[in-house]
Amino acid sequence: MRHRSLPPPYPPPPERSCELRRRFAEEARSERPDLSALCLLIGAEADGSLDEAGIDAAQAELDRLAGELPYRPGGPRAWAEAVRRLLGARYGFHGSPADYRRLESSLLHEVLRRRRGLPILLSVVWLEVARRAGAPVYGVALPGHFVVGFGTAGEQVLADPFDGGRVLTGTDAELLVVGATGAPLHPSMLEPATPLEVVQRILNNIRAWAAARPERSDVALWAVDLALLIPAHPARLRYERGQLLVQRGQFVAGAGELETYADLIEVVDEPAAEKVRQQARTARAKLN
Repeated sequence: MRHRSLPPPYPPPPERSCELRRRFAEEARSERPDLSALCLLIGAEADGSLDEAGIDAAQAELDRLAGELPYRPGGPRAWAEAVRRLLGARYGFHGSPADYRRLESSLLHEVLRRRRGLPILLSVVWLEVARRAGAPVYGVALPGHFVVGFGTAGEQVLADPFDGGRVLTGTDAELLVVGATGAPLHPSMLEPATPLEVVQRILNNIRAWAAARPERSDVALWAVDLALLIPAHPARLRYERGQLLVQRGQFVAGAGELETYADLIEVVDEPAAEKVRQQARTARAKLN
């Protein structure tokens, strides 16, 4: 059922959603998860207007952009500059503070259309275009601001797609981290992020967007549902899902989810488990 009282995007029908989740789970558990495929499945779960033709068109656009990059431009800095010139300068991909207020900024097909998005989604565009062209590229999950890296640790060059692909100096990266956390940059922060880590962080962003908008608990719920399909997900997602179901009036299902979470944490924190079970009893009592 479509909630036409809410602003777009509108979710897909239940049968389509079920199929998207099956494919998402399959891709997430594959030997080499495909980042663009996972991001587009997230987009289709959010936006019922994104059909198979739309998914194919988004993949084709990434292929087309990759085809416009020069052949082996040189080392890591040359790659970073080549991608910046193409995506940042020529096509105008970048972000602005207003993008943090839009759900579309977390959906790859919309970022490709609008050429605007959150740092992590713009980084996905950089990653997927550069990877297709043969660049030594990977995501770098700096605290509070996702960027891309080119080259190995010894010759690493960082670029900030949110700032149009500006190539960062060591001081720039340090300032980004200090600004976000107040703590200094640690070398471990510069390690490549795996596709599933990128996807989990995208879903975290969507959940944070929805948490600030209680009327969009529908978005929070599907984002949690997808996050639970990723192997080695945090157990606390079960608790979050239970709370969302109760919030949406699905008291029995929510109580069951809370009880499942209580069972998971009982061995390490029995008092906390009992508190969660009490929440489950309260939820069931709302049926009376």
